[in-house]
Amino acid sequence: MSFTTSVKEEILNLDTADKNELSAIIKMSGNLGLTQQGLTLSIITENAKIARHIYALLEQFYQIGPEIKYHQKTNLRKNRIYTVFLEQHVDKILSDLQLSDAFFGIETGIQKKILSDDDAGRSYLRGAFLSAGSIRDPESGKYQLEIFSVYLDHAQDLVQLMQKFMLDAKVIEHKHGAVTYLQKAEDIMDFLIVIGSMDAMLAFEKIKIMRETRNDVNRANNAETANIARTVSASMRTINNIIKIRDSVGLESLPLELQQIAQIRVANPDFSIQQIADSLETPLTKSGVNHRLRKINKIAEEL
Repeated sequence: MSFTTSVKEEILNLDTADKNELSAIIKMSGNLGLTQQGLTLSIITENAKIARHIYALLEQFYQIGPEIKYHQKTNLRKNRIYTVFLEQHVDKILSDLQLSDAFFGIETGIQKKILSDDDAGRSYLRGAFLSAGSIRDPESGKYQLEIFSVYLDHAQDLVQLMQKFMLDAKVIEHKHGAVTYLQKAEDIMDFLIVIGSMDAMLAFEKIKIMRETRNDVNRANNAETANIARTVSASMRTINNIIKIRDSVGLESLPLELQQIAQIRVANPDFSIQQIADSLETPLTKSGVNHRLRKINKIAEEL
């Protein structure tokens, strides 16, 4: 099951349905038709549970049992397309939900009362996400929530509505519509809280924390590996210089304090600076060891 599907199934199990949710669903997934008997309404979805949810909402609020039809997609995915079809009292439903415009179409923007009322806004966002929302799987590490709108003004109203809840929403226009989106993990988690999908929010947060922990561990390991590589490189350079001194003028030409450092370095190429310091007869700091190793390197370079 995709992350988007799990969020939608959680929403469907909430006991929070109201007319504002239905309004968003009809506006974003509904199509009007006209017959001799009057207006018809077709609400389209690829999710059977959402189709049953729409049926339940219409039955609950308007005591109407619509027809549910389906057909198979012809593409390789072969998904079913479900249509909740209504041919009675469509004009009354549109009027009650304040969705119809002067030309017997569906208003493209969001009502001001929904934009100004927090509870209505939450319900509307639930319906909008059920209809046309998606969330990229947080395991991918690239966070994105999108809601597709056919009309740009509706997408812009969704931005305004999300911003009411302190979400950094943006909109981008496409050839066939517009997308309202969130890209920050914190905004996506806050959106899930707004629409009441707490289980999904906790799952999202858990995945995010685990990814960040893994990244921190990887960064620490990479840093440690880099430090080891630098230490080994410096050690080999110094050992090569000590061999150069030994083969050219002999180690006995070095001052006694440098001879002891040189012997320990050659005998223990994997020793850290601290381990070299600990191996000296006379205790010395790491800084002191480094200073003497630099002296050895300088002597070798001058040969």
